[in-house]
Amino acid sequence: MMMTMEYHNPVLLHETVDGLNIKPDGIYVDVTFGGGGHSKEILKRLGPNGKLFAFDQDEDAIANALPDERFTLIHENFRYIKRFLRFHGVKSVDGILADLGVSSHQFDVPERGFSTRFEADLDMRMSKRNELDAYKVVNEYDEANLKRVFSDYGELKVAPALARTIVDAREKKEIKTSEELKTVLSKYLPEKVKNKVLAQIYQAIRIEVNQEMEVLKEFLEQSLEILKPQGRLSVISYHSLEDRLVKRFMKNGMFEGEPERDFFGNFSVPFKLVGKLIVPTDEEIKINNRARSAKLRIAEKI
Repeated sequence: MMMTMEYHNPVLLHETVDGLNIKPDGIYVDVTFGGGGHSKEILKRLGPNGKLFAFDQDEDAIANALPDERFTLIHENFRYIKRFLRFHGVKSVDGILADLGVSSHQFDVPERGFSTRFEADLDMRMSKRNELDAYKVVNEYDEANLKRVFSDYGELKVAPALARTIVDAREKKEIKTSEELKTVLSKYLPEKVKNKVLAQIYQAIRIEVNQEMEVLKEFLEQSLEILKPQGRLSVISYHSLEDRLVKRFMKNGMFEGEPERDFFGNFSVPFKLVGKLIVPTDEEIKINNRARSAKLRIAEKI
């Protein structure tokens, strides 16, 4: 079953690929393959000896694999980037591209449970191989853990109340679908802000289900190890939690604390930033709604 047509335009396509400063015979990695839009653009700029490896843990994305001998699609989570590149005989690369978050396709397939628009079972797994799904988070997490999820990943002030309400409701009856969850939490969803709050609730559960923050940290640390000097890292994020991690790591190579100073008192950092933060134009947002919260940052390994 070919899915290609359902995948929307890649966000910040040219800007993200320009950021990689592609060498025709280089080795590049697109860790969020999806519909293959960014990968196709990278291949256009590679010569016959260039190579592109792509990662996607989503079964649906595998149907979009590109028929090009310079291209290899790895059906795995990009938190294992170093291990699987090694498996393919690659220890270092010239550039890595990541377009984080959920693909338009995942949002548009109702039964995946990512979208607030559809009635669906609570799922939200980016890979069906995951044990943990949204149903388990909502029905099995204790109150303290639910509060942590809504507070840390949804940045919701009402996190304690949401957690308490879910725990009370599920004692009477398990919460199986997105509509049931909305009904249980309806008093925290006044019409004026309903969509915004729902989006934050869904985001929180989705990040927990897919361990998105841990995955991002592991990926960034490994990127630093496998990038060659002058290698580029081009990352699009969609919410402040992701963007904060990316910005901090690109600035000083760590997620917390300060980098060490050298003998002369200068900070020793592994990257230099390339250009300023890039956001989509109004035109692009009109064509592709998913682009509205996108932020692109580019760094070069020193």
